[in-house]
Amino acid sequence: MLHLRTMAENDWPKVAEIYAQGIATGQATFETETPSWEKWDSSHLQACRFVAEKDGEVVGWAALSPVSSRCVYGGVAEVSVYVSTTQLGQKIGTQLLKQLILTSESEGFWTLQAGVFRENTGSIRLHTALGFREIGYREKIGQMNGIWRDTVLLERRSQVTGQ
Repeated sequence: MLHLRTMAENDWPKVAEIYAQGIATGQATFETETPSWEKWDSSHLQACRFVAEKDGEVVGWAALSPVSSRCVYGGVAEVSVYVSTTQLGQKIGTQLLKQLILTSESEGFWTLQAGVFRENTGSIRLHTALGFREIGYREKIGQMNGIWRDTVLLERRSQVTGQ
């Protein structure tokens, strides 16, 4: 049975391992190495961090990052959802993203956004199934291993807050 809970600092080794798996796929992020806990912690919002546990083991995580330090964007955040490569296809990402949406709305966030590699169709399907809409793409926004990559931009406006 899957259990979602707030991420704690002592979850970092497993969270970092799952993040490294995402990096290794070449489909999750432009990052090339897992950051330290301190760097990751300082760039993600405290109120919206979750892990998914299955049989007592962390098998996925989700968190929000601010999109800007400007106060006008205080209710806008970027979504990160990662699931262990051994647990794909079990709707863990769906449950994590649902929890992130609910908590973000209770925290006053009116817009969630995601930038997903065009080839990562599973992530695009996950986001659109939970109310994100494609608002465009960034063509050849960065290189990975000498290859230019596009990112699809997705956005979800809350129907609860920011109206």
